[in-house]
Amino acid sequence: MLLLLGLCLGLPLCAGSLGEARSWGDTSEPVGVRVPRQLRLLQRLKAKPLMTEFSVKSTIISRYAFTTVSCRMLNRASEDQEIVFQMQIPAAAFITNFTMLVGDKVYQGEITEKAKKNGDKVKEKRNKTTEDNGEKGTETFRASVVIPSKDKAVFLLSYEELLQRRLGKYEHIISVRPQQLVGRLTVEVNVLERSGLASLEVLPLHNSRQKGSGRGEDDSGPPPSTVVNQNETFAQVIFKPTVVQQAKIAQNGILGDFILRYDVNRDKSIGDIQVLNGYFVHYFAPKDLPPLPKNVVFVLDSSASMVGTKLRQTKDALFTILHDLRPQDHFNVIGFSNRIKVWKDHLVSVTPDSVRDGKVYIHHMSPTGGTDINGALQRAIRLLNNYVAHNDIEDRSVSLIIFLTDGKPTVGETNTLKILNNTKEATRGQICIFTIGIGDDVDFKLLEKLSLENCGLTRRVHDEDDAGSQLIGFYDEIRTPLLSDIRIDYPPSLVEHATRTLFPNYFNGSEIIIAGKLVDRKMDQLHVEVTASNSKKFVILKTDVPVGPHKVGNGVTGSSRPKGDGKEDPNHLERLWSHLTTKELLSSWLQSDDEREKEQLRQKALALAMNYSFLIPFTSLKLKKSAQPTEKLEDTHGMSAAIGPETVMQSLRGAPLQPVDGDPHFVVDFPLSQLTVCFNIDGEPGDILRLVSDHMDSGVTVNGELIGAPAPPNGHKKQRTYFRTITILVNKPERSYLEITPSRVILDGGDRLVLPCNQSVVVGSRGLEVSVSANANVTVTIQGTIAFVILIHLYKKPAPYQRDHLGFYISNSKGLSGNCHGLLGQFLNQDARVAEESARLSKNLTSPLFPKAGERPETILKVKGHQVPVVWKQRKIYNGEEQIDCWFARNNADKLIDGKYKDYLAAHPFDSETAFGLGTSRAL
Repeated sequence: MLLLLGLCLGLPLCAGSLGEARSWGDTSEPVGVRVPRQLRLLQRLKAKPLMTEFSVKSTIISRYAFTTVSCRMLNRASEDQEIVFQMQIPAAAFITNFTMLVGDKVYQGEITEKAKKNGDKVKEKRNKTTEDNGEKGTETFRASVVIPSKDKAVFLLSYEELLQRRLGKYEHIISVRPQQLVGRLTVEVNVLERSGLASLEVLPLHNSRQKGSGRGEDDSGPPPSTVVNQNETFAQVIFKPTVVQQAKIAQNGILGDFILRYDVNRDKSIGDIQVLNGYFVHYFAPKDLPPLPKNVVFVLDSSASMVGTKLRQTKDALFTILHDLRPQDHFNVIGFSNRIKVWKDHLVSVTPDSVRDGKVYIHHMSPTGGTDINGALQRAIRLLNNYVAHNDIEDRSVSLIIFLTDGKPTVGETNTLKILNNTKEATRGQICIFTIGIGDDVDFKLLEKLSLENCGLTRRVHDEDDAGSQLIGFYDEIRTPLLSDIRIDYPPSLVEHATRTLFPNYFNGSEIIIAGKLVDRKMDQLHVEVTASNSKKFVILKTDVPVGPHKVGNGVTGSSRPKGDGKEDPNHLERLWSHLTTKELLSSWLQSDDEREKEQLRQKALALAMNYSFLIPFTSLKLKKSAQPTEKLEDTHGMSAAIGPETVMQSLRGAPLQPVDGDPHFVVDFPLSQLTVCFNIDGEPGDILRLVSDHMDSGVTVNGELIGAPAPPNGHKKQRTYFRTITILVNKPERSYLEITPSRVILDGGDRLVLPCNQSVVVGSRGLEVSVSANANVTVTIQGTIAFVILIHLYKKPAPYQRDHLGFYISNSKGLSGNCHGLLGQFLNQDARVAEESARLSKNLTSPLFPKAGERPETILKVKGHQVPVVWKQRKIYNGEEQIDCWFARNNADKLIDGKYKDYLAAHPFDSETAFGLGTSRAL
């Protein structure tokens, strides 16, 4: 879509249609008027506005992108001159602000409800024949202003976008088309993904309207001058070409699309769930599942308008697609013009012969006649319905129609509303329709609604020479369905205003995203349940996600306000929720035919857009002259993208990291008092430590065996110890044994299974589920109420004092009894507090919860009735890169634990005896 924005204010400013707006340095003369040669020469020599700086900065936090574009222009002419600013933005993005600085005047944008008379508001115009290509399209923001001679202007445009995963990757696309060579040109993208970056690449510049289909000047790698710095969770990409480098790419300043592509680590089958200040987001993208069989009908427009390249490209693409079908799939082909031509009267299974015959049928299609869209759809739906009704399909399957056309309905039923109703009634929600529109004459609104109302997607192809590759690319996104009938449930008493939770299909390489608000921010955990169909069985996944106040992931703090004005850190999850909710409301509004319902949806979308400053079809962007000095505003907005998210980024990057290496450091979190207590156990190699002892009640015992290594040079210890083996004995309802090492998991519960730790797998039986995330962690869930996470720590090039080892966490202790004991188990359902005398003393020093290391005297903690002397420490982990802040109990946790540490030595790995008789606890 082309979003044409003309800005009409009190200053000399103009707005018009695309044809009326002047281009850069436009010197065209009115038609029919003879202009003297000398004047034409002066017009050519006339200095066009100079762009002194073009800067784009994006901050991506958990797939949600905040982007700000800054453009500085100078009128070098001796008279007033019109300056045009335009920027292509992703069609899925919402503009959140636009600000202009003209000379010493500041005009700040404000989102208001769209009125019938726009007055001095930004006008929104959409031209369906311009640069829209469906979900992967762009919109062009355009503004023009008259600048006094020798004066300057600054344009600041902000927008937000939720990145969608396609073919296993997220793409962030930034248009770099300043239309002239720029002295200072910078693109900076910061990416923060809590779950870790699995891959990240910068593609060559693409100058095609269809992202991913064009070719840059150099296809060998990132654009020249691109610098990438990254670690496990954070990446910074900077593209800063010199004028010479820009000229080598494109002398006209149209460099193309700067594309960053990445994916994240996925450790849990139920997905990644993040919580921050009363909002949550759930990313669900399971992998390593067997594909579902497809029942697919390809419906191809063979009307006269498809003659030439379009039809030839489409045929070649279908040849490729037919070869890609799996043996368990079934298919058919329909060609339509004013007649409906069906290859077979039923769906056929995929065999070498059927694929060959289907290709022959497609090859002989010839373009002729009109376009009977309704008839073709009805015939395809009947084929699918008949196949499902008359075949006892043992395997669950998905039914799809892939529909391609270049025109509007001209034969049969031509009323678009009736076509939509007929299709919806016939599919009954059981068939998904994926549509592709080719060229500028297609009725794209019809195709869009057909897909929206029938659980599909739509694409638009402008370049007919590219129709084939676009069709293949679109098919690739839906070629592998892994789940159907997905339902994601959260407790209704705890979650409100959740986005869509029912999904007909999940395709490999995509991602399902749900966001919502929590009713009670003080809740301890959020229960999540996913049900779906996969091949021959139903899949049910359950988990309890820890939820703490003001937390996201590993204890990252953030503001509770969603402000994006630089005054406070925005809650990026709240922005994401509002963005996704608004998108879904707009989609429902587009689908609805009931006027009353449409108005209700409009009001809801409008309220959200006004509250969160989104420019949508129901809002306008109004510019107000600001009293704020120019210098102050430039300092506030300047060259940075989304000031608020940048602050969040810094707090995320600076958050204390969890310990992952070294001797068994035991760390106990007490959430009520927000205290963290740690201690060491200086055991001997071969010692087996009791971590959790609840054999008599829940029937669960966890032990950890130590391995030794030499101490680092110049260290105060003679040796180091690590956890080499974690053993878990489950005695109820039936006995099962688990032995976990960094290289393998042995599960003996009647049948003996050996699972390598370098492969992701999930197994379960008799109330016990073991999930291995390759080379990362093992999650053990018992009866759905007890969960342990064992972290796998591997060294690529270990030093003599390093050993591959394990870390142990208790992530769900619901099913453990009040009698639970062990080095960690004894602290469940307990709390700790700083003794009153120590607390009073601390007031003259620093916070008792977060003091500075090295400045505190010994303090007394009260834990389980014990008076425990502790000191505040930043525990350096032996790799020297990570640390944890805690109250440290010395002398092998003397007075903190019951008895002495030797009382916790087990006789053998599965020893369930104990010498004795809930915060989140962990040992590393």
